[in-house]
Amino acid sequence: MIKDLKDYDFPGDLKNMSERDLSLLAVQIREFLIDSVSVTGGHLASNLGAVEISIGLHKVFNSPEDRIIWDVGHQSYVHKILTGRIDGFRDLRQTGGMSGFPKRCESDHDAYDTGHSSTSIGAAMGIASARDIKGEDFNVIAVIGDGSLTGGPAFEALNNLGDSGSKVIVILNDNGMSISANKGGLSRHLGRLRSSEGYRILKEETKKFLESIPRIGPGMKNAVGNAKDRVKYALISGGVIFEEMGLTYLGPVDGNDISEVITVLEQAKRVAGPVIIHMMTKKGKGYRPAEQAPDVFHGIGPFDRETGKPLRSGGKSYSAVFGETMAEIGQDPRVTAITAAMQGATGLSRFAEMYPDRIFDVGIAEAHAVIFAAGQAVQGLRPVVAIYSTFLQRAYDEIMEDVCLQNLPVVFAIDRAGIVGQDGETHHGIFDISYLLPMPNMRVFAPCDGVQLAEMLKYALTLDCPCAIRYPRGSAITESLAGQPFRGMNITVRDGKDAVIMAVGTTLSRALAASDLLAGKGISCAVVNVGAVEPHDPYLIEIAAGGLPVFTVEDNVIEGGFGASFKAACTDGRVTVFALPDKFIRHGDTETLFRESGLDPESIAERIRTALEGKN
Repeated sequence: MIKDLKDYDFPGDLKNMSERDLSLLAVQIREFLIDSVSVTGGHLASNLGAVEISIGLHKVFNSPEDRIIWDVGHQSYVHKILTGRIDGFRDLRQTGGMSGFPKRCESDHDAYDTGHSSTSIGAAMGIASARDIKGEDFNVIAVIGDGSLTGGPAFEALNNLGDSGSKVIVILNDNGMSISANKGGLSRHLGRLRSSEGYRILKEETKKFLESIPRIGPGMKNAVGNAKDRVKYALISGGVIFEEMGLTYLGPVDGNDISEVITVLEQAKRVAGPVIIHMMTKKGKGYRPAEQAPDVFHGIGPFDRETGKPLRSGGKSYSAVFGETMAEIGQDPRVTAITAAMQGATGLSRFAEMYPDRIFDVGIAEAHAVIFAAGQAVQGLRPVVAIYSTFLQRAYDEIMEDVCLQNLPVVFAIDRAGIVGQDGETHHGIFDISYLLPMPNMRVFAPCDGVQLAEMLKYALTLDCPCAIRYPRGSAITESLAGQPFRGMNITVRDGKDAVIMAVGTTLSRALAASDLLAGKGISCAVVNVGAVEPHDPYLIEIAAGGLPVFTVEDNVIEGGFGASFKAACTDGRVTVFALPDKFIRHGDTETLFRESGLDPESIAERIRTALEGKN
């Protein structure tokens, strides 16, 4: 009997539901997701595609005793519904509300915190090994998308898993997408598997034939086994790559057919060693706008349910400004663009249309993207690597060893720097200044507005060294706050006689607003636009030595940030650092998070007033 979603006792009620009822439940869940996410925003397309997989998992397995690890975790909304958290969707990803990703602190059903890709198989292996060491008995399941499977850690884990023989079930949710459409040899291989019904039938018939022979000599068994392998390689259509790694391959099956999903999950439970199940799904299934534009509905703000159109129309984003500038500077035949499965999200679609031979989407492989860029730079090209701040962390060693050590002119366009809002701890880009500043040869820039972003990108291409340009998520200020073109130097945009505010990047607008508030209280503050973050600008050192108290403002953590580094470099002068706290910052409304961190204009002004007046 189908009830209102809120009236179910999940996941227990799933155990007694028929496949017909489960299919109807899938329809209910999709309708709920569309209604709910249209109000709060969130990751819609990926969750619509994973409904039957999620239902099947909780039908066949017993969470939380059995551990389910969701790669990235952006497709775990249905899992949250099926583990008693439907009420949490009222404030999904809002300040103080339920996270859009798995959180162990949120539920016992969330076995592992995730947010970045390609980690689920390795985590599942670790959990399974602990299970085996402790003599426990439960299933461990990793759900990974075909996009995440392009990441190096996933292959490292698969290689280790096949060698270990440990019982881990890997579900490959194959929808042909990460955020942008998947690229590369693995994607093409999976594409062939999707259309290979013939291999699946052949494999089943071969297995039945072997099982029908009561006794078979070793020589004959080897001959049949070798013949089977030759058939697999000849067809290039089975799970050869996985079986050669030591995993039993099941599939491909229709991951949006609840009957097939349940059947194959039951089969996987009976296999002794590691198993990979290849399930084909449709990203955005059940909602036409999401089916037609799954990249747009991967992560989306509130939208009109009937039309799929966004309800909030902001101005031109920093990503769009970057994309327009790249299209302009792409007239230089040396300029290339490199991204890691985020061509559209980073603003490179126009560049791809204009210069299709000079854009490279390497898949979710940030480390490889940087090494690839270094190789291009060695040969005289001018690569621009566009990756989100939080994901560029995954390529730390390659930035240091492959780019900075060789002093190569690679430009890093670091999107989503600073606080990003609703995606929370795993996605805030609040560490990039700290991890880039110590790198020899690296120049670090932070534009205060969209105009300066375009200027900095053009300027960086004139330099023969590594450059990083960090800019935030959201709408760009399209007027020039600095008042003059950026030519590599920092700029005083407002004079003052009582104190100096040095504002890094887009915190300039907050500093100017704080200066206005202080002026109303009779306090005159100069404001400096710190666009050139590294190396230290002698002009800033000179200002600090001039006697006025200096307050630095940045949307990076305190430790290792601009303020801390600048304060250490100033032998004279009084420097106070205003930055984000040295901790992981929760998800929520961006302005609320800035206010809680003391970086909204009112807080900045009050902190400066208190310091100048000598109050605690």
